[in-house]
Amino acid sequence: MRLLTVVFLVAAGAGASAQDWPSRPIRFVVPWPPGGLNDTIARAFNDRVGQALGQPVVLDFKPGAAGRIGVSDVGRSAPDGYTVGMGNLGPLTIHPVLYKQMPYDVKRDLLPITMFAASPLVLVVSATSSFKSARDFVDAARAKPGAYNFASVGLGSPAHLTFELVNGKAGIKLVHVPYKGTNEALPAVIAGDVQATFDTLSSLLPFIKAGKLRPLAVTTAERIPQFPEVPTLKELGLLDDPVLSWYALIAPARTPAAIVSKLYKAYGDAAQTPEIQKLLAAQGLIHVQMSSAEFQTSIDKETARWAKIIQDNHIEVTP
Repeated sequence: MRLLTVVFLVAAGAGASAQDWPSRPIRFVVPWPPGGLNDTIARAFNDRVGQALGQPVVLDFKPGAAGRIGVSDVGRSAPDGYTVGMGNLGPLTIHPVLYKQMPYDVKRDLLPITMFAASPLVLVVSATSSFKSARDFVDAARAKPGAYNFASVGLGSPAHLTFELVNGKAGIKLVHVPYKGTNEALPAVIAGDVQATFDTLSSLLPFIKAGKLRPLAVTTAERIPQFPEVPTLKELGLLDDPVLSWYALIAPARTPAAIVSKLYKAYGDAAQTPEIQKLLAAQGLIHVQMSSAEFQTSIDKETARWAKIIQDNHIEVTP
């Protein structure tokens, strides 16, 4: 009888806590340095989410290890709704199958709540390149295996793995040239030192508009409004499923469902405001609304896809 009473009181306390949430500021972990697109998106959304919830959402930057340090911080935090954070394609789907040692387990330690923004990847070449279309590029690579290369920001990066997807689908062999970051990779492509790269639309837009890079294809399911004349890799038969670089809301595992529901609604509502819609469009981003269960299914599917690519191509990295 005493045990039942204790269980009842604990359950009642948890329910009351979730019902009263939030009663103090919420910490939002950004696993990348301030000043970039992650910062811009996080501030824009969280200003509106804080207003909706009646408590400020305070950004806490925890950069390092390509996002794994900050994501690990979220996973280790108390599941009380007062620590949430940002996750993306790398730390949640690629890194768990790329690295042998991980500071967190996505299923055990994290609760993915929803995506709130996503960007297509765009296949680009130098504006001075002889390749006028993705088909031109693939045909040339097929005619001369190993003669053409592509840039990425490192082993196991989304650009690298997407090119490996195309390699397998098209039956070609493009040579990987890894760089330390976008600031090194894009100039190499613009100069023609490397034939092509994939990057997010937001990163590439200024260079495309300036006439320095030529877009050949996008990784979305449908053509994008910024470049309606540019085909998708799927319609060209070079990609089965879309590849998006996304920004998502994550929380510690076992965060109460009532709190998750409030967070889901607050971020979804923020995405529909004119200010956020304008920001997303300006950055070449889209809003992808999905439930926590749908998001988890998407993560599982993505993880399986990257695991196969990494295994098939014998990609290994050191911690």
